[in-house]
Amino acid sequence: MFQGEDGMFIAECPPIPGCMSQGKTEQEAEKNIQEAIKECLNVRAEKGMPLTVAIRQVEFMYNACCTTLNAAEGCEEF
Repeated sequence: MFQGEDGMFIAECPPIPGCMSQGKTEQEAEKNIQEAIKECLNVRAEKGMPLTVAIRQVEFMYNACCTTLNAAEGCEEF
C-alpha cells in the first residue's frame, strides 16, 4: 500500500493482475482491496482464467551520483 500524489491510499494485489483499489485512509483502502480481491477472483473464475499469476519482485537501487558522472568514468556503488 502506498499514498498517491492526491493523498489517497492505493492498495493492490499483485498476484491478481489489475486488482487495485484505494481509500481516503489506510483502513478504507484495506477494506476496499478485500472487496476488490473477491470481485476479481469471481470474474477470473467465471471466465475460466487462472485465479492468480506467479509474480517476482525485483528491487532496484538507483545511485544518485551516477547522474553527475561522465558515463566513461563509470559509477561506484554506495
